[in-house]
Amino acid sequence: MKESLDIDIQQSAEEQLQWRRSIPAQVFLNHFSGLYFHLRHQTDAYQLQDLPYFREFGTKLSDQQKENIRKHLVNSWHTEYTLRTTAHMGDSTYLKHALHWTFPQAYYSVQETLFALLALHHKDTRWPGKVEKESGRLIARGAYPGIVSFYASGHPHQPRVYRLPYGKYQPGLQQATTDEEAQRQIGQFLRTTHRQRALQVRQQVQGNPMTALRSPKSGKILQRFEDKHWQQLNWRIGYTTIFNLLSRLRISANHREIARFVEADIDMKLFHESLLGIVDLLNFVHEAYVAKAVETDTVQAWIQELPEYLQQSFIRERYQQIAAVISEVS
Repeated sequence: MKESLDIDIQQSAEEQLQWRRSIPAQVFLNHFSGLYFHLRHQTDAYQLQDLPYFREFGTKLSDQQKENIRKHLVNSWHTEYTLRTTAHMGDSTYLKHALHWTFPQAYYSVQETLFALLALHHKDTRWPGKVEKESGRLIARGAYPGIVSFYASGHPHQPRVYRLPYGKYQPGLQQATTDEEAQRQIGQFLRTTHRQRALQVRQQVQGNPMTALRSPKSGKILQRFEDKHWQQLNWRIGYTTIFNLLSRLRISANHREIARFVEADIDMKLFHESLLGIVDLLNFVHEAYVAKAVETDTVQAWIQELPEYLQQSFIRERYQQIAAVISEVS
């Protein structure tokens, strides 16, 4: 009897330890599943024809610029195809270990189509700081559907969340089952990410004697920041957007914390489903701008040059949807 009780106590202790180890990964999943919930419960997420910025958008591109944009799309398509293939494998154990590559795949697939969108605006850059700044501007200017146009800015310890009515409230510990709770999850994700970015900017600025803020009395580099000092860095920090949330995937994949996800007891199928849903919408938006700028026939010609397995993949359905959107604004 005593041995049986000891075994039960040991099992309970191990379960408690596993639960505590899973908390950081569960919170991360809650944020991304909340974002996915927010996107998939909005019927107008893909209705770019209703977006004034999209309807009015147009640009002139050289053949070389078009070729560079094509390369970005091809890179993204291959990466997204691999991400989708992994997600459809279905086995939870496989999906856990696949996070080592699916995290960066989700990030880089969207980054490549974002590079294409920036190139349409003649901002052909890969420098992370510049990409963050320009993509934040596009979100603020209304280039994206309202469902993904939220952002955070301001003081790192008290940032404001915009275009997300319930984003200012603290989320619960469970996965979102309502859009209000989904917005709370996104708002918390934005705040923590904005804080991380602000601290990184401060470290970069204060680590350089040429840019560091100094005490007006002693001339020494400031070690402690007050509100007025953070205000001086606001222009460097800029907006924290959905793209900064996705960058957390790249950061996680490059650090030991990826092991926490592998060891955690969380719903890996939901995690991959959420990543796919987010990637699909953002790539749809970016590729729609490309198709509108270079014309759908040009993009179709690019698709015809792809391997057969890509031509017959998600790309076919996406471009049917994009062509329908563009036909309504032509």
